[in-house]
Amino acid sequence: MLPPTRDTIPRQLAFELPLDPRYGREDFLVSPANEAAYALVESWPRWPDTVTVLTGPPGSGKSHLASIWASRAHAWTVSASEIGKGQVPHLISNGALVVEDVDRPEGRDEAALFHLLNLARERRCPVLVTSGRPVDAIGLTTPDLRSRLRLAPGAAIEPPDEALLRAVLVKLFVDRQLVVDLRVVDALALRIDRSIGRAREIVTALDRDALSRGRRITKPLVLEVLARLGLAGDEDESEDGPGNS
Repeated sequence: MLPPTRDTIPRQLAFELPLDPRYGREDFLVSPANEAAYALVESWPRWPDTVTVLTGPPGSGKSHLASIWASRAHAWTVSASEIGKGQVPHLISNGALVVEDVDRPEGRDEAALFHLLNLARERRCPVLVTSGRPVDAIGLTTPDLRSRLRLAPGAAIEPPDEALLRAVLVKLFVDRQLVVDLRVVDALALRIDRSIGRAREIVTALDRDALSRGRRITKPLVLEVLARLGLAGDEDESEDGPGNS
């Protein structure tokens, strides 16, 4: 009988166990791309206005910073799409509030949002608003709401620089208790978008593939997964050798 090949060895079942992101202050990696936003959160309660706006692309760390502030301010957190006019007094009654994803139009009640910001100012309730895009680009149709958010102080998170992306990749592997060679981090950092969201997506895919195949995460596996996602170019993989797979 021929010995089993890699293709004939049954794959392990890979169970998708939820991995809770760590949103503590000590888990936030500060770099030139996000230091202004981090400084803004750290400057509370010396904010110049009741409403503050934090912008940045998906996966850039907005929710992490909002969570850090919510912990300090004992704030409730709610999605903008969940706010109705009848809920506003209750939301403001807590004394501090995070309103996430104001840029998403699905379910967004602009009249309720404007009422919330007015009542927050009246009652001196700080509100941190997060958005994936600048206020002028999110398609608000209520002029007063658009003006209120445009004039609010805030900070933008820029796409991560290379150093931050590498640090985030290392942290994502550590969070999953995965030990990888630095060549794995290098191969990823050189090929993926400079997006923390994309980094998280690919580390999740690598973890799942490695577990299902009973393999370590090596550079050949990285290139295979990236190729499947249309992100890897041709490269000589011989340096890792068959024994490392």
